[in-house]
Amino acid sequence: MAISKIGFIGTGVMGFSMASHLLDKGYSVKVYNRSKEKALPLAQKGATVCESIEECVKDCDLVLSIVGFVSDVKEVWLGDKGALNFMKKDSIGVDMTTSTPSLAQEIACDGAKRGLLIADAPVTGGDVGARNGTLTVLFGGDESLYETLKEVFSAFSKTYVRFGNAGAGQLTKACNQIAIAAGMMALCEALAFSKATGLDTQKVLETLQGGAAGSFSMNSYGPRILKGDFKPGFFLKHFVKDLKIALEVAREHDLNLEGTALALKLYEKLQNEGFGDLGTQALYKIYEN
Repeated sequence: MAISKIGFIGTGVMGFSMASHLLDKGYSVKVYNRSKEKALPLAQKGATVCESIEECVKDCDLVLSIVGFVSDVKEVWLGDKGALNFMKKDSIGVDMTTSTPSLAQEIACDGAKRGLLIADAPVTGGDVGARNGTLTVLFGGDESLYETLKEVFSAFSKTYVRFGNAGAGQLTKACNQIAIAAGMMALCEALAFSKATGLDTQKVLETLQGGAAGSFSMNSYGPRILKGDFKPGFFLKHFVKDLKIALEVAREHDLNLEGTALALKLYEKLQNEGFGDLGTQALYKIYEN
């Protein structure tokens, strides 16, 4: 099916840029955000800012969402005022939030009963990837649906891969967050070590970036840490949620992820100290103190 009208739910750190790229590609986009003021600037690019989910999704070919927590996903799609109640038959819905595989499957199943095509497609790449249109999309859903959505995904992503049916995207995103957790701990400890031993930390970072230790986190968040910039490219509080999901699924498979469990413990400590609205790089505060 041809996709021209898109409803976009959630215009936060990630969603704002993603919706903006869709507008740049010429799609007709309606947007909804609980805090309406965060969506208003998109009106200047041609988006219709809606007052409700119903208004946002009605008559759209495709509905995309990227919100905060699992409870938000459930409300947005399955609630009394959720998207599934108002989407037209044979339209497509894709949740791009990091959520649970079981909820992704539930939404897909409920959607199918209503004649809707539903998939999960969480993204990775942070605020930088969203702004630059270079995100990676991790897709879980029907293969023919994936083929239909490739052109849409290309508007805000560089890489998009299908991993299986509903829920598979969320499982893959859990793999991503597990890897990031260990990498962020390693980055923070390396910078803390270089500082404590009297090295030129800036020079250390620049050198490591070009070697075997180099990574996206090092390139994107290392410079921010050295500047004391802990503004969120990805919210710490959302990362706590993601790690809890990963560990819950791991337990279901009798898998013990000790590194991930340690990362969660450290991030929860920061969240309990009031740093939940900072970025994931705020983990450095553990070592700084």
